[in-house]
Amino acid sequence: MKIRKERRGDESAIHALTVAAFRGHPYRDGTEPGIISDLRSAGALSLSLVAADRDEVVGHVAFSPVTIDGADCGWFGLGPISVTPDRQRQGIGSLLIRDGLKRLSALGAKGVVLLGDPAYYTRFGFACHAGLVLPNVPVEYFMARTLQGPNPTGEVAYHAAFGS
Repeated sequence: MKIRKERRGDESAIHALTVAAFRGHPYRDGTEPGIISDLRSAGALSLSLVAADRDEVVGHVAFSPVTIDGADCGWFGLGPISVTPDRQRQGIGSLLIRDGLKRLSALGAKGVVLLGDPAYYTRFGFACHAGLVLPNVPVEYFMARTLQGPNPTGEVAYHAAFGS
C-alpha cells in the first residue's frame, strides 16, 4: 500500500471510489464526488491523497482551505474521505488521515477541522473545540485538531464546493 498525492489520470478512479464508498451511507447526501471535482476545478483541493495498492486506487482523502470568521487562518477541512467498500476496516482511511496531517503540518498548516463521527476521529487527536463553530450542525460532530499555534475561535466556513 502506497500513499501518494493525486496525479493526473486519478480523477475518474477517485470519483468512482467516492460514489461506491458513500453508497448507502446514512449521512451521505450524494454530493461527495462533486465536492471533490468542484474543489479540484476551483484550485481549492489543497492536498489530495490516494491510497494505491499496486496501480489500483483504493482510498482517497481531500483537504481544502477553510475560513474562520471570514479570514484565512491557515486551517483546512478534512473530507471527503473514501475507501473502496471491499477494503474498508483495513486501516486505509487511518493511513490517509495520518499521512495527510503529517504533510499539512510540514507545510505549516495551523490546524484541521472536520465533520464526522467522534468515535472514529478522536483517535487522530480531533476533539470538539468550544470556540470553533460550524453553523447548523450538532456540536459533537464538528471537531478540530490544532497542528501549531493557539486554538482559534470563530465561525468556520468550508469552500463553496461544499454547498454551505
